[in-house]
Amino acid sequence: MHAITARRRPVRGNGRIAAAQRKKGMSIREAAISASQLRFRAILMTAFSSILGFLPLLISSGAGAASRQAVGNAVVGGMIAATASSLLFVPTFFVVFRGLGEWAGRKPKDKSA
Repeated sequence: MHAITARRRPVRGNGRIAAAQRKKGMSIREAAISASQLRFRAILMTAFSSILGFLPLLISSGAGAASRQAVGNAVVGGMIAATASSLLFVPTFFVVFRGLGEWAGRKPKDKSA
């Protein structure tokens, strides 16, 4: 659950930046690439700080270490998967769905205001 919550804010920021780039006249693909480049550092810093915070659980030893290691493994694995998805899939989905919306003739709603 922590991985989902931690990933939500950087992804939302990425969409807002891309929408602002679209208003400036960039193509959908250029806006997604530009937003991804601007948010890359923030996304990685959030992920790495969370992973490093849960690292003691992952390498714990002693009484009850098996349950702590399982939790650490789940959280670290979830953060890695969530980071990969936000870097790869979110820009792709932005391009696909914005392109479909424009192809259908609908004006996309801007929630950044």
